[in-house]
Amino acid sequence: MIRINCFFKAKEDKYAEALEYAIALVAESQRQEGCIAYDVFESGTRGDVFMICETWASQELLDAHSASEPFTRLVPQIQECGELKIEVFNF
Repeated sequence: MIRINCFFKAKEDKYAEALEYAIALVAESQRQEGCIAYDVFESGTRGDVFMICETWASQELLDAHSASEPFTRLVPQIQECGELKIEVFNF
């Protein structure tokens, strides 16, 4: 099992746009094979930060997700709105 925490910090006035893309990515990703969990969480203390937390059954299925149309379309749009920091944990 693989857990990914993706932290996002928005550029000025780009938070709402990035969150909209992130929510769309979550909706698409939750339907993909091997997705155990996928959600977005807003910071309770910072108005410019959210986190996408995802769990995948295997590296193979995560790789398929990373190559999928929703991922390759939406992640670059999120990145245009701010900075991403990714943490990967293997279980």
